[in-house]
Amino acid sequence: MLGASLDVEVRRARIGDAADLADLFRDSWRATYRGVIPHTHLENMIRRRGPARWRSAIRSGEMVLVVEYDGKPVGYATCGTARSRGAQKAEIYEIYLLPEYQGLGFGEYLFEACRYRLDQRRLRGLIVWALAENTQAINFYWQLGGRPLVSSYERIGGVRLEKIAFSWG
Repeated sequence: MLGASLDVEVRRARIGDAADLADLFRDSWRATYRGVIPHTHLENMIRRRGPARWRSAIRSGEMVLVVEYDGKPVGYATCGTARSRGAQKAEIYEIYLLPEYQGLGFGEYLFEACRYRLDQRRLRGLIVWALAENTQAINFYWQLGGRPLVSSYERIGGVRLEKIAFSWG
């Protein structure tokens, strides 16, 4: 866990963050999904999430948060209204960190910042989906008090992958 004396800030993303967000996406997704999502499909996903896509998301008002450590973006999160119908009205869509910053507490900063902003919007009940093979994410959400709600399967790049929904009251 990070100490309070470190220079850590979580803030809304700005247009000027687009290139950093594209780099964060590329590096974190390659590290997380190499060998899980077929290579060609993964690289296509990364290409589609370049700086232009991030600028568009920020301009449109999507909730994109950046965590900075000593002034350097080291991770991001996206969140908003739940994409599926159910008791959970809020959803954290993504939390990703540069590989060298994982396991140090930065993910908790992003998680809590998302929860705070979703609570401000009066969206009650939280859901987060994670691929079952992403054991680091599964453990992270479990340690934060999330409990498996449901699982389903999705075809990604021709491969059938299980995903698990975690829920918080």
